Amino acid sequence: MPFSNLITAASRPAPPTSKRRRLGAIALGSFLAFAGTSHLTFARTEFQAQVPEWVPVDDDVVVLLSGVAELSLGAALILLRKRRVPVGLAAAAFFVAIFPGNISQYVTHTDAFGLDTDRARLVRLFFQPLLVIWALWSTGAWKAVRAALKKG
Repeated sequence: MPFSNLITAASRPAPPTSKRRRLGAIALGSFLAFAGTSHLTFARTEFQAQVPEWVPVDDDVVVLLSGVAELSLGAALILLRKRRVPVGLAAAAFFVAIFPGNISQYVTHTDAFGLDTDRARLVRLFFQPLLVIWALWSTGAWKAVRAALKKG
């Protein structure tokens, strides 16, 4: 599939969606807005513990930047209804991008957010793909990508 088909699909205004999907996008946006706020305020230290050692940027800078990204994505999921496909793709990409932090927490046995056993940290790893699917489904991005693939 040409990448241009995917770009074209993402750049078109999103068609009408179901109430379930809209509520899903609002719920995910609210979750991201809360997580972003916690990155910037009361849970900064906890999030710093998840930044992998190999990241060449100060842990606090990573946490602050990811918090701003989460606030932005959360607001976009709630407010930018006509642009929900590219927002959904961006949210899914964000969840993929931060996954190494979750893997690092498991591999390095780092306690944070009450995840104080390897089992708890391992179980958490399985939730990240669900967030990716939630972002793609609730915004119609999954449907747009499939349509672009069929065209390609």
